[in-house]
Amino acid sequence: MDPKGQKVKLNDGHFIPVLGFGTFAPPEVPKSEALEVTKFAIEAGFRHIDSAHLYQNEEQVGQAIRSKIANGTVKREDIFYTSKLWSTSLRPELVRPALEKSLNNLQLDYVDLYIIHFPVALKPGEALFPTDENGKPIFDSVDLCHTWEALEKCKDAGLTKSIGVSNFNHKQLEKILNKPGLKYKPVCNQVECHPYLNQSKLLDFCKSHDIVLVAYGALGSQRIKEWVNPNLPYLLEDPVLSAIAKKHNQTPALVALRYQIQRGVVVLAKSYNKKRIKENIQVFDFELTPEDMKAIDGLNSNLRYNEIQL
Repeated sequence: MDPKGQKVKLNDGHFIPVLGFGTFAPPEVPKSEALEVTKFAIEAGFRHIDSAHLYQNEEQVGQAIRSKIANGTVKREDIFYTSKLWSTSLRPELVRPALEKSLNNLQLDYVDLYIIHFPVALKPGEALFPTDENGKPIFDSVDLCHTWEALEKCKDAGLTKSIGVSNFNHKQLEKILNKPGLKYKPVCNQVECHPYLNQSKLLDFCKSHDIVLVAYGALGSQRIKEWVNPNLPYLLEDPVLSAIAKKHNQTPALVALRYQIQRGVVVLAKSYNKKRIKENIQVFDFELTPEDMKAIDGLNSNLRYNEIQL
């Protein structure tokens, strides 16, 4: 099946491809690799590319997208590109400059989706994680409803086609949804989501408000020592996933990705391994049975791999 055709309609009328390529890599991975793997992902058939100011790779990711446009592989409108507003730029007056900085790094005229990366404000400045002399984070006091109004203005200015949020719980989402004078609803909420943390309540809440849930960490997690507890079980070695994978002659990773797509979740597949990037596109080549889906639902244990200590 052609992955380019698999899209979900957002509440503002735009369409998002159900399978996305996640570009985050740990700091020790050279930034030049982001350029190579993003080019490779586009060649393999990915059309939804997810990055963020925090990842510090938008220059390389933008270069990859532009090179694939220049050589005729894709047109700009074929690519769905997501960037994220980092926590140090949540003050309303800092939102547009932050997006313009991303666009400048990318050398693109617009992004398809711009989302609030984290519902926690940090002290503005160059440092991504500002800390005091004791190493404790320095927070900022910002009303996210005001941040949201600044995002709405970015959409009106044509700098982004759609706007959304990330790492929000239902109460934080409700605050935006119930905001007096709301012009645009968030189109999505991007959260950690996988068979051990299936977010079924949040998914139901999002669906009831026509908000798409986008899953990151869908394959468990890269073992990033600062953020991930190394003692947690390895999702892709789960016996239930392995048995279902064997039955369908697929890999556990593909089963974990397919699970999300079948429950109406847009899923990000993050890999810097070319063989696996190619493999992940095959998520459209098979279907899980209702029994498979039920068995995977049963794995939920509200286990989080990504614990950003804010």
